[in-house]
Amino acid sequence: MGNEWKKGGDTPDSEHPAPLNPSPSCCKVAPRGKLHCHNWLADVPGGMADDELVEVQFKNTRKGFFRNTTHLDLAIGDMVAVEAAPGHDIGQVTLTGKLVGLQMRRAGVKPDAELKRVFRKAKSGDLEKYEEAKARENDTMIRSRKIAADLKLNMKIGDVEYQGDGNKAIFYYIADERVDFRQLIKVLAETFHIRVEMRQIGARQEAGRIGGIGPCGRPLCCASWMTNFVSVGTAAARFQDISLNPQKLAGQCAKLKCCLNFEVDSYVESIKKMPSKEIRLETADATYYHFKYDVFKREITYSTDKNIAANLVTIDAKRAFEVIQLNKNGEKPLNLKREEEIKEADKKQYNDILGQDITRFDKKKKRRKNRSDKGQQPSKDASSSPKQRDHKDHKEPATQKTREPREQKAKEQKSSGQQQKGQKPQNQNGQRQKRRLRPGDTPDNTNLEAGRNAKQALPPAMSPSKRMMGEADQ
Repeated sequence: MGNEWKKGGDTPDSEHPAPLNPSPSCCKVAPRGKLHCHNWLADVPGGMADDELVEVQFKNTRKGFFRNTTHLDLAIGDMVAVEAAPGHDIGQVTLTGKLVGLQMRRAGVKPDAELKRVFRKAKSGDLEKYEEAKARENDTMIRSRKIAADLKLNMKIGDVEYQGDGNKAIFYYIADERVDFRQLIKVLAETFHIRVEMRQIGARQEAGRIGGIGPCGRPLCCASWMTNFVSVGTAAARFQDISLNPQKLAGQCAKLKCCLNFEVDSYVESIKKMPSKEIRLETADATYYHFKYDVFKREITYSTDKNIAANLVTIDAKRAFEVIQLNKNGEKPLNLKREEEIKEADKKQYNDILGQDITRFDKKKKRRKNRSDKGQQPSKDASSSPKQRDHKDHKEPATQKTREPREQKAKEQKSSGQQQKGQKPQNQNGQRQKRRLRPGDTPDNTNLEAGRNAKQALPPAMSPSKRMMGEADQ
């Protein structure tokens, strides 16, 4: 009900919607986002949730601890006005009860330290001033960067945060070296007419304040849920066998990604159960050096060369410890792998992903041979397939009696073919049909020698005029 709106009939301006009465504090929804802490003692009886300590969150990662001396009925999500130096600030309640003491201990705040007070719940006038101050932050940051550049200061102002009443501003800056910004504070105070506070932050904090999307496609961890930053080294990448490529290991803050530390502990524990990288494995034919780990499968890959990948062999950790023990006893196995694994690899058949035989495409289709004599019908022996003929020949012994009729048939077919070649083909009307010569054929009724002699006996060619004169003389 707290997010519902209605037309304000009782208000003078009915065009603007007004919120309904807020729901009770026990039904309020806790803010989900960065630095959220669930109060798991809220419904525990015995006064565990009753405490005057209150945790209030301001812009981005800034939090403060205050005392509820007036015993206001505060709940998570309420906007409150708290004591500041000078004036007051506006923030959101993120935690109440006994858990605030645990958060103070985690943040390094002593329990007997002097804490500031919570004045009241934020009124409409307080929220208006707070929104006006927030609207000035971006312009102030741009102008302050120009002022720092004019003063030739080697620093970068990353963010500006105004106090709730607008009388003070915190300037967050990044600098690699020590910077003397006394003159800068004077110029900023005269320009914006506010009290100035300078706070140095690192590149990780700046990325957390600005926010963005990481290479994983999700919002940056430093901008969504991380509350403290731990130094990240390249050893975390080495333990996880990640390529030491600075372009891939660096985040948007130009530092090593914080997520490199998330799983490094589990990798370290798993590597402790694997043989050391310095141990060499001796076999009867070669010496193997460590090449890489596979922590999830508990497998190790060894190479015969110490610097490059050569003759790689992958075995499990149990087999590696067995070979190490054999080497300590002065024995050298024939192979790193077990004999059963070698036999299984030899028996393994390679099939495609569908489980079909990959030799199904090797079958060739039979092609029919083109016969030169299309008019001649093939004999029974010719019509039968070669396999059938071979089968018949295998059954009948090759004796002199069986060979003679075959030779006679072959001679008869040869003579009939020569007779057919000697006859000139005729059509249905009895007229002579011209046959087109094919390459290698000779003209009809002549052989090759007769054709050569006839070509040589031809008279020399005569011109048309001589031919006419010769006819006239006849």
